[in-house]
Amino acid sequence: MTPRITSLANPTVKAVRALHLRKERDATGLFVAEGLKTVTEGLELGHAPQILLYGPQADHPLLRKAIAATTTAGGEAIEVTEAILAKVSRRDNPQAVVGVFRQVFRPLDTLEPQAAVCWVALHRVRDPGNLGTIVRTADAAGCGAVILVGECCDPYSVEAVRATMGSIFAVPLTRASEAEFAAWRSQWPGSVVGALLSATVDYRAAAYQTPSLLLMGNEQQGLPPEMAGLCDVNVKIPMRGRADSLNLAVATGVMIYAATG
Repeated sequence: MTPRITSLANPTVKAVRALHLRKERDATGLFVAEGLKTVTEGLELGHAPQILLYGPQADHPLLRKAIAATTTAGGEAIEVTEAILAKVSRRDNPQAVVGVFRQVFRPLDTLEPQAAVCWVALHRVRDPGNLGTIVRTADAAGCGAVILVGECCDPYSVEAVRATMGSIFAVPLTRASEAEFAAWRSQWPGSVVGALLSATVDYRAAAYQTPSLLLMGNEQQGLPPEMAGLCDVNVKIPMRGRADSLNLAVATGVMIYAATG
């Protein structure tokens, strides 16, 4: 039997709710993943929850497996009320299962360029939904990692994790300053390709030499000159309608499949 919590004032409930704040995620190194599917993805890739909360109506073979895996790994599996799940998720219709996991960032110098055809670097990405969608797309295309360059939004925010649909556990994440990235990029064995609105080369015409490292700028400003200068070639995605640019996640997806296609 697992314990049951009914009070919103319970310290464990408060601790999980606090993980919506970046300062708390940074302090603890933990994050929240919602839904049985996402929790199961984590388990299948070797990540056991430190805390597993589940609702009174939740009953599924995968949930029972998750409970067993959590307790075996020394974590807490706790039944909670629907009201607690709603507060923890900040949603009126919350998922029936919520897991708290340890964050994982790979050191930049441990990445092996030849391990994948395509890699993605994001400079100062600001929107967690975009970041999560890019992680999911990178997973779908078999990219080696997503590298966060400079001050980026948190890939382990609740919004970003939701957008990954479980791919947060599958794609290595790396953080680097601009200077660290520039030094590491100098040893890159393949192509470094940047997406730039002012470029003249069509993204379909560029020579993507394996492994390809795609460098994408942020939602507001794109790639600044110093980052564009790190690329072997800068390319553009043509705009044929009235819109003058694409959403960052869409543009990154287009570039990923051009490089891996």
